[in-house]
Amino acid sequence: MSNSVIKADNIIKKYGRNYALVGVSVEIEKGRIYGLLGRNGAGKSTLMNIITNRVFATSGRCTLDGEDLLENDKALNRIYAMSESVTMPAGLTFKQAVNITADFYGGFDKDYAYSLAEKFKLDPKKRLSALSTGYLTVSKLILTLASGADFLFFDEPVLGLDANHRDLFYRLLVERFAETQCGVVISTHLIEECENLVEDVIIIDKGKVLAAGKTEDILTDGYSVTGAKSLVCAYCQNKEVLCMKNIGTISSAYLKGTPENVPEGLEISRPDLQQVFINLTGEEGEQ
Repeated sequence: MSNSVIKADNIIKKYGRNYALVGVSVEIEKGRIYGLLGRNGAGKSTLMNIITNRVFATSGRCTLDGEDLLENDKALNRIYAMSESVTMPAGLTFKQAVNITADFYGGFDKDYAYSLAEKFKLDPKKRLSALSTGYLTVSKLILTLASGADFLFFDEPVLGLDANHRDLFYRLLVERFAETQCGVVISTHLIEECENLVEDVIIIDKGKVLAAGKTEDILTDGYSVTGAKSLVCAYCQNKEVLCMKNIGTISSAYLKGTPENVPEGLEISRPDLQQVFINLTGEEGEQ
C-alpha cells in the first residue's frame, strides 16, 4: 500500500500585483523528511500556510490522498504546522496550550509533551508571554512533535535556540520520525544543520520551485568547474550553465549533468547541499 501524500498543484498566490508563489507544484509523502529551502521571503512560509489553510491560494489546489484540503477539517487534522509566529494567546501557560492542542488533535500525546518539556527544562506553568524567544520556539516544537499528526511542518524550527537545544531538537525529531514514520517538512535557510537529515529537497526562490527531488539526485545532478575565465567560458559552450561567478580572472560555473572531456587547468568538484542552494539562488548580478 502506498504512503499518504500531500500534493500542491500549480499554486499561485498574488498580493495585489505581486506574486508570492508562481505555479508551484510539489508532493510531500508520509514517511520521508523534506527540506523546504529558500531565502527569507522566497515563498516557503506562504506555501506551508496555503497547505494548512492559514492563507488561501489565488489559484491551484492542495490535496491529501486526493481529498481537497480547502476547509476540510478531517484532512487538516492530519497535518500540524509549527509557524514562525505565535498562533495562541500569549496569556496562556504552556500547560493550557497543551490542553487546547489536545482538544483539536485526537492523537496528541500529553505525556510525551511533558517529557519533552522536562528534557528542554521548560516549566509547563510558565505563560507563553513570559518565555524568551528560544523557549517560545521550544514550546512550539514540543506541540508539533507531540501532535500525533501524519505530517509535521516546521517553519524555521531552531529560531533563537542555543547549540544544545538545536542538537536536542534534531535528535528528538529523528527519534519521533523513526517511531511514527510521519511526513516531515523542515522549512529553513540554515541548510548546514539539517543537510544530513533531509531525504528530499525542495528549493524555492522568488516564488518558484528551482529544484525538487531526492537529495542524492540533486547533489549528483550538477557539478562545479573552476579555473581561468577563458578556459571556463570555453568549457561551458553548449552546456547547461545554471550559474557563473567571476572573481578577477578566475571563474566558477555550476553546470547541470556530469563532467566530460575536462581540459587541463580546470578543477571539477561536487557541491554540497548548501553550495547547490547558493548556486541556484545566487545574488543577481553574479551571473
